[in-house]
Amino acid sequence: MLLEIEDLSVSFRNDEGEVNAAAVDVSLKLDRGEILGIVGESGSGKSSVSMSVARLLPSPPAFYPKGRILLDGVDTLTMPLADLRRIRGKKIGVIFQDPMGSLSPLHRIGDQLVETILLHEEMSKKAAEAMALEWLGKVGIPDPIVRAKAYPHELSGGMQQRVMIAMGLMLGPDLVIADEPTTALDVTIQAQVLKLMKQLHQSNSGVLLITHDLGVVSQMATKLAVMKDGRVVETSDDPSAFFEMPEHPYSQGLVSEAKRMELES
Repeated sequence: MLLEIEDLSVSFRNDEGEVNAAAVDVSLKLDRGEILGIVGESGSGKSSVSMSVARLLPSPPAFYPKGRILLDGVDTLTMPLADLRRIRGKKIGVIFQDPMGSLSPLHRIGDQLVETILLHEEMSKKAAEAMALEWLGKVGIPDPIVRAKAYPHELSGGMQQRVMIAMGLMLGPDLVIADEPTTALDVTIQAQVLKLMKQLHQSNSGVLLITHDLGVVSQMATKLAVMKDGRVVETSDDPSAFFEMPEHPYSQGLVSEAKRMELES
């Protein structure tokens, strides 16, 4: 099994010492070749769980009262930070929801991509530059040579998100954590990016897809989990059956609302 989340609880402690639980007793599994869609409204705990896999929540204030996160059998919660940094980007690719908070404002887009490649791959800088340009094109950025010389603030929000997607996918990681990866994209580019992610999972990677968009889940997921108030309230290994007949009342409401919006669009 590629990823096993076992009885995970995630909490945050504020400056006054008060503890707020973001996720409680979450257990999920994801194998190679699968796409696990985690859905739920804002504040449901889905991002807290997914970002915990690579220990990307600031700690403090985040901490883990209980649980394990096993990646190929190794607990990432107890893994030495130096070892974890080595696998981020190569073994674990992350597509963040907020690209401006993740891209360096002081470095050009192309330089950031090249640095990521050279950190994990043994190749010449020229080959890394060519690879970076190729991936900018793959995620739908026009004039990659020109855009590679731009700073993040010189790109639109949608283009920044595409850069993050390229950074998360280009090294062919075993696990991709995609947190609302297509929210800032138009329909055409969204379809292009989802196709890239499908190709990745078909090449034996696993994808953890966090989204509030049930339309994206219905297109992409091979299995799904529904979260509410920090807990998993329903799982399904058959998304088609889930969309036909969700069991939990909260899931029923989500599906009903998604169908209503589809009829109105």
